[in-house]
Amino acid sequence: MMVFHGYFRSSSAYRCRIAFNLKGLDYEFRPVHLKSGAQKGEAYRALNPQMLVPTLETEDGARLIQSLAIMEWLEETHPEPPLLSKDPTTRAQERGFAQVIACEIHPLQNLRVLNYLSDELGAGEDQKNAWLTRWLRDGLEACEGLLERRAAQTPFCYGERPGMADICLVPQVFSAQRFSVDISHLTRVNAIYETCAALPEFERAHPKNQPDFEA
Repeated sequence: MMVFHGYFRSSSAYRCRIAFNLKGLDYEFRPVHLKSGAQKGEAYRALNPQMLVPTLETEDGARLIQSLAIMEWLEETHPEPPLLSKDPTTRAQERGFAQVIACEIHPLQNLRVLNYLSDELGAGEDQKNAWLTRWLRDGLEACEGLLERRAAQTPFCYGERPGMADICLVPQVFSAQRFSVDISHLTRVNAIYETCAALPEFERAHPKNQPDFEA
């Protein structure tokens, strides 16, 4: 069985949980408590030299890092149901949308970045909140613009069923809610979030439903 190392609140781990659920795949979960610094310990560093979550140990012993790479591997090794369109152009749009979130928005809200702002640069809570509001709102407004420009206004980001773009969008909206960033004006983003949240695969992946959840 695959072994998945993650943390309940990690957006990257959240994405992978949704992907596992949509694919109907089982895995053994091993928590990595980021707030206690478990990711910096010798045992976990041996698994993932970047000292971030998630890490996936495959059944044949390979170790995979980075949520987008893990989802691409799942798509290639377990192609049904698909997370990406079969149309090359739509598939590139889905990947681009996912990368706006995973590569541009999410890194700026990462725990190590927030700790650096406070510990190394002396930023107070108001300054950190301003930082989060700026980058989360800007990024999700870009996502709203991409959704507005779709060839068809579908219930999910790029079609009639959820895929990689939706998998990335839902944890990012959750983060905006957690950091009290007002995105109420993003009607398409919020509509897709609500549609996804109603699905059991997304609900089971929610941080509150994880064995390592802490209030």
